[in-house]
Formats: sequence, C-alpha cells, structure tokens
Amino acid sequence: MSLIDHIHRCQSADMRKFLPWLIVGETAGWVRRDIATRLANYPTVLSVDDSAVRLRDHLASFEHRSAAIGDVARDLYEAGVFTGWRNEWFPVLTRFGAAPMMRLERSAVPMFGVHGYGVHMNGFVRERGRLKLWVGKRADNRPIEPGKLDHLVAGGISLGMGVQECLAKECEEEASIPAALAACARPAGALRYRMEHQGWLRNDTLFVYDLELPADFTPVNKDGEIASFRLMELDEVESILSAGEDFKFNVALVVIDFLIRHGHLTPEHPDYSDLALGLWRHES
Repeated sequence: MSLIDHIHRCQSADMRKFLPWLIVGETAGWVRRDIATRLANYPTVLSVDDSAVRLRDHLASFEHRSAAIGDVARDLYEAGVFTGWRNEWFPVLTRFGAAPMMRLERSAVPMFGVHGYGVHMNGFVRERGRLKLWVGKRADNRPIEPGKLDHLVAGGISLGMGVQECLAKECEEEASIPAALAACARPAGALRYRMEHQGWLRNDTLFVYDLELPADFTPVNKDGEIASFRLMELDEVESILSAGEDFKFNVALVVIDFLIRHGHLTPEHPDYSDLALGLWRHES
C-alpha cells in the first residue's frame, strides 16, 4: 500500500449508486437507490422517482422537517436498516454556516448521505528540533474502525455547536487537555472527502487544527473512545501509513496533510504532487 491509496480510498464513492435528497430544491444529502425504494413507503413525507428523493413541500419549517424525517429514521432503525442510535442531533446543511434546514439523528446521517462536519486535531511535541505526533488507539468497542489508530482529538460537530466549542469539548473529553492549552490550537485548513463505508455514504468536511504540546504533557482519555496513546516519530507514522490501513480512514488524510505541511514529506517523494493536490480535491 502507498500513501496515495489512502486518498483514493476516501475519494471512492460511486455516485451512480445514489440519488440526491432534495429539500426545497437544494441537495441536502444522497440516498442509496435501494433505500430510496424504502423511502417511497412514506409518501406524506417524501416523493421518490428515478431522479431524486424530495422532501414534501408542506414540510416547510425546521421543526416539521425534523419531526417527519425523525419518524422515518426511527422506523428504519427499528427495522434494522441501520444501527447505533445515539440520541444526538446533527444539522442538515447545504453550506457550512447557513441556518440548518432540519436536524437528524447522528447515526442516520450516513444513510441520508448528509454532509457532516468534524474537527481533527494533530497534537505534536517538538524534541531537539524534531516533531513527534501523539497517536491514539481506538477502543475495541467503537462502532466505526475499532482498534484503529486515531488522532489525539477528533469529533463530529453536533447541532448548535461551533467549531471552536466542539474542539474544546473534545480536547477535554478525549485527551484531558485543559481549556487554556486547547485555546492554543491553530486552524490549519479543512479537508473534504466522499466515500462508501460500511455500506453508507460518508460525505464529510474536517476542520484541521494543530496543537504544539509541552514535552511533559501526557494525554488521558475520559470518554472511553481511546484505549491508549503513544508519542510517535514521524518516520514511524509514515511507515505505518505506507504499510496498510492501521489508521482510521479519515485520520490518514489529516496525518498525511500534517506530514506535508510540516515538511516531513517533500517534493522529492514520488507521489508528492498527487498527495498534495489529492488532499484538496473537491466535488460538489
């Protein structure tokens, strides 16, 4: 496996398998064609044809849309179509920063192909002029990529939460980083990907942050999502990435970005151009 394979993996969605989900004419998500057939069983909520799934126009408010689609999602969950109900709301947005069109149960977001947003933070230490990266190992009970390697801090942005607020919350819960130290994290851009994972569409944007940590800082996980942490040399990180899929799929993208931005990967790398350009590939 090579580094570029991680990017290809996260840009692998075959959109011919999906129909756009439209709310007042705007694309709110993408629905697998077989799921669209099931959604046709809710004609007071959704209209379905060969070109699109459309939310009925009479569902014109945030609350009416949220309630109607929430009932549909609950039915499909109880029928075993998808799993992992979390009782956590995510916004349905056509553009980040716009007013949400409705809310949706987090576990239903991939089924509806809704654009999700999250924060991913690289926590690093500077030692004798070299950078080392804190790497977490996901707990074996995680519903997505159990046991895979992860960031020091990462999480989805739920309804009503800002990016910085989400980052501070995840810093505290995932690594016991105090608020004053978390506030030193610096934004380092955003990455977008669209892939099929566990049978559903992951259609996500990640807001990337870097945080330089004191040499004597040791992260401690509080929410049970991370089983352990290890401070790694960047050569080891690159070697693990090049060897296979030990890193969680989207974490691999952010770590490759980190290696490029901090000069560990240089233009002498045979895939440098494809890596650098591929990370910022954007599809509407």
